[in-house]
Amino acid sequence: MKKEPLLQISVATSLEAEEAVMELLGGIFARAVAVYTNEETRVTVASVYCAQRKEWNAARRAELTAGLQHIRASGLNVGAGTISAQRVAREDWSESWKRHFKPIAIGSRLLIKPSWIKRRPRKNQAVVVLDPGLSFGTGNHPTTAFCLGELVAGRKAGTAQAFLDIGTGSGILAIAAVKLGYAPVRAFDFDPEAVRVARENARRNGVLTKMSLGRGDIMRLPVQSVRKYQLICANLISNLLIAERKRIVGRLRKEGTLVLAGILQGEFGVVQRAFEGSGLRLVRSRIEGEWQSGAFVFKDTGI
Repeated sequence: MKKEPLLQISVATSLEAEEAVMELLGGIFARAVAVYTNEETRVTVASVYCAQRKEWNAARRAELTAGLQHIRASGLNVGAGTISAQRVAREDWSESWKRHFKPIAIGSRLLIKPSWIKRRPRKNQAVVVLDPGLSFGTGNHPTTAFCLGELVAGRKAGTAQAFLDIGTGSGILAIAAVKLGYAPVRAFDFDPEAVRVARENARRNGVLTKMSLGRGDIMRLPVQSVRKYQLICANLISNLLIAERKRIVGRLRKEGTLVLAGILQGEFGVVQRAFEGSGLRLVRSRIEGEWQSGAFVFKDTGI
């Protein structure tokens, strides 16, 4: 018996608004969102797949249109923002988006790959298996890639190094940290769905018992922490980074590195000045598309 086709509802957007559009689609349709970016055009397409035609109607189109207008009004560039709906065969849906995701090598020490890719790692290369569609971050986004690079560059073999992941999303950074040998590793996110996904990803990678992972709110943590970390990654919106900078900096060891990501390029200067006012200095930064990320250390270190 031939299976009925699925209905693919898609929004063409930009890297800048990718996460906001994914959250919008996921909230309206209450299901996982698949997303890919065309490396040539830099257009990002976020999609959900409906089994029943009645799931896509005038009310949901209006809700999606209003949601996109709200994202624009918040200051994000949603790109084309076009909405499309098309029927796709179930077998096509299950395979078509896979071609957009390739393995990502972070130097010779870390490989991020989807489960269907059979590529073997190099000798002593740690492997993180993460499938798009299940996750809130697969290493393809430039801010995630910068954090992964800092994880690799900062790891000192044979040395105990603690890692903190604030706003863990898919858990990709915490999983990679365990695989690279960081310990202890702590990760948290305010979104319970992100925590659920991160737990599943950590379980699939065999590292769930090697980290502390749960729901947490940076605004409710003590300003100072007994536990200090050699490396902290904070992938949060600019306003939250600035407002909670004392809590973030209060968890960094004197010789440690703080990585700030998820920042729009036009907002990075304000974030940089705020953290410089908290005793840090910028030592590395990368701009890619609309995004800018940076690594900071304390001003009195010799780095």
